[in-house]
Amino acid sequence: MAAARTTAARLARQYGETAATGMDGLDLRFPPPAVLADVDPATLPMPRARASALVALAAALADGKVVIDPAADRQDVTAALATLPGIGPWTAAYVRLRALGDPDTFLPTDLGARRALRRLGANPDHSPEQWRPWRSYALHHLWASLTDKEITS
Repeated sequence: MAAARTTAARLARQYGETAATGMDGLDLRFPPPAVLADVDPATLPMPRARASALVALAAALADGKVVIDPAADRQDVTAALATLPGIGPWTAAYVRLRALGDPDTFLPTDLGARRALRRLGANPDHSPEQWRPWRSYALHHLWASLTDKEITS
């Protein structure tokens, strides 16, 4: 996640828009999808496959093929994301969790969640059905239980 934050900051600096400084001190906006849709993936500071996926997602958002909005149907968004190159189940589920506010998303392949489960003596391959309909909250607790070393290793 630290690398993702660094990359997002680079994208904001290179392609973003300057905004009036708000109370929170932020003065830079992340670039809108239409801007990133026109970027050559080869120029982005990430592996080419990821850059191509980002540009494809930006294009789908810009032309309305994918609508990521809290009011959007989560199943429809997941299905639309799955049609994009480079967007797999983990990424689609993460979008459901973060952008769509789904309270019942779990990322069974997430390394952090698996580490936390192992440390707690649980089998990371066991499906956490007992946490329904609040698996997203359980996932956040698992992530929060990790030490800095566990997150970066």
